[in-house]
Amino acid sequence: MHFSPFLALRYLKPKRSFVSVITLISVLGVALGVMILVVVIAVFTGFGEKIKETIIGFEPHITLDSNGLLQDWRELVDEVKTVPGVTSATAFVQGQVIMDFGGRRLAPVVRAIEPDEAETARFKAIVEDGDEGGGEGEFLLDIDTVIVGDELAHGMGIQVGDTILLYSPNEIDTLMKALENAEKATTPEERQQWFDAARDEVSVPQELTVTGIFDSGFFEFDGNILITHLEVGQTLYALGTDVHGISLETADAYAAPEIRDAVLEKLNFQYRAMTWADRHRARLEAVMVERQVMWFILLFLMIVAGFCIMNTMITVTYQKRSEIGLIKAIGAPESMIARLFLIQGVIVGAFGVIVGLILAWLFIENRKLILDLLGQAFNIRLFAEEVYGFPDGLPAVVTFRDVFWISVGAFISCTLAALAPAVIAARLEPAKALRSE
Repeated sequence: MHFSPFLALRYLKPKRSFVSVITLISVLGVALGVMILVVVIAVFTGFGEKIKETIIGFEPHITLDSNGLLQDWRELVDEVKTVPGVTSATAFVQGQVIMDFGGRRLAPVVRAIEPDEAETARFKAIVEDGDEGGGEGEFLLDIDTVIVGDELAHGMGIQVGDTILLYSPNEIDTLMKALENAEKATTPEERQQWFDAARDEVSVPQELTVTGIFDSGFFEFDGNILITHLEVGQTLYALGTDVHGISLETADAYAAPEIRDAVLEKLNFQYRAMTWADRHRARLEAVMVERQVMWFILLFLMIVAGFCIMNTMITVTYQKRSEIGLIKAIGAPESMIARLFLIQGVIVGAFGVIVGLILAWLFIENRKLILDLLGQAFNIRLFAEEVYGFPDGLPAVVTFRDVFWISVGAFISCTLAALAPAVIAARLEPAKALRSE
């Protein structure tokens, strides 16, 4: 073995001394920094992937509309189906309605669709299977049936087989206009005429039977959306045969931007197309920004670990000054001395990175058990499912890219931290170092 690595390993060999203790602390500092950074970034990555999976499992991959109503939509459906990558296309009507159940009223969003094979398979997965068995009933859509989210159902006390009433928001406008005109009336007969006209224009509410309760795993969907047949939506919004847009399913949801561009080119850019990522851009960007900010904040842990190594190397340099002077006195060049302490810092950093990665892997693999133990110890529920929507526990996704850059960043930080003590040791004068000997 070369002289510098040989002596560096001897200096690092445990000797039950103060230097060994601070060397161990330095290794633990690097290991904890690496572990925390890997775990936190893995959790943020897992959280982002969980959101994407939930959105892709519930939302159409691409929506096509014209900022208005689509009239000849059947021909448009047939045309977009010919675009490579599009697996299915179906019309939809979407908007807020007034729901009445047992005298209680809410204003959820109704999504009226004409289900095809792909749409049926997608919604069956969250109704008949659900997220951890949260779905109930069957996905059966007809002109008198409806599917509701589990959060909405639990909040309103709705069960499979119950009947709900849906009122069109257009009827509210009709009633408000009738009230305004009635207030302006000068005689009771004229006022009654406006009320009678409003009563004749207001349609009977849609009475629908709940055949299924879906569980998408996302509170915003489960607590605010109803799924029903396309004809129900057209009746509620008085659209006739028109629709609000067309939803497209693709072979690869992550290739939706490329397929969207192909669809727009096919239609000569006469329509507006948005992918699932476009519609939820704010939420996805918020998670990405939080992840980057957390990466930047936790990166300072690496800098702190680097200062620990610098402190260790300076202490070793001070305690080994007589040996350094002796080695230089017998002819060792400054580069050899600098290499000696630089290698020592590199070894400490590499060992700390390896230990940190092992600890991170153990924590991630046993995160559910660790969180349960912490919750029992402090008598709190950490990352409760009803709050965060994680039925499988805290999500975590470890990527090679994240591990690589964390490891490289920690290693470089440790190496740079050992550089200053190495230069100090190399410039030590033998006469001064051996004066006390």
